[in-house]
Amino acid sequence: MPNNEKLKALRAALVIVGIIFVVGIYPMSRFWPSGWTWHSGGPSLYFQMILGVYATLGVFLILAARNPLGNLSLIWFTVWSSVVHGGIMAAQAIVYPEHRGHLFGDVPALLLVALVLAVLTPRGASVSSAPA
Repeated sequence: MPNNEKLKALRAALVIVGIIFVVGIYPMSRFWPSGWTWHSGGPSLYFQMILGVYATLGVFLILAARNPLGNLSLIWFTVWSSVVHGGIMAAQAIVYPEHRGHLFGDVPALLLVALVLAVLTPRGASVSSAPA
């Protein structure tokens, strides 16, 4: 994919991921709690904190779509924090049977976010030659 098209795709991905982080996680947790929440019996304090963190990240990803090359550290933070978060959740879901639903919910979702952003984000020489 040429750099210009890749940058357009990255902008779109940042907006889509940002919107999902801002308004999508809560509805998914209500629709499929065993795949999206780690505490049962109503919204936990932990879950409220996670919603706040991801909503904030989502807003900044949407803003980063205006100038992805000027926000590479935020994009790479999103990639690597998604890999780490998804990896830790996967390990915990394997160890604790009551959390196995996460292996089909938020774990692959986070790894997919990381993969899409990593593939679309320019590196090295392509960063200096890409249009802003």
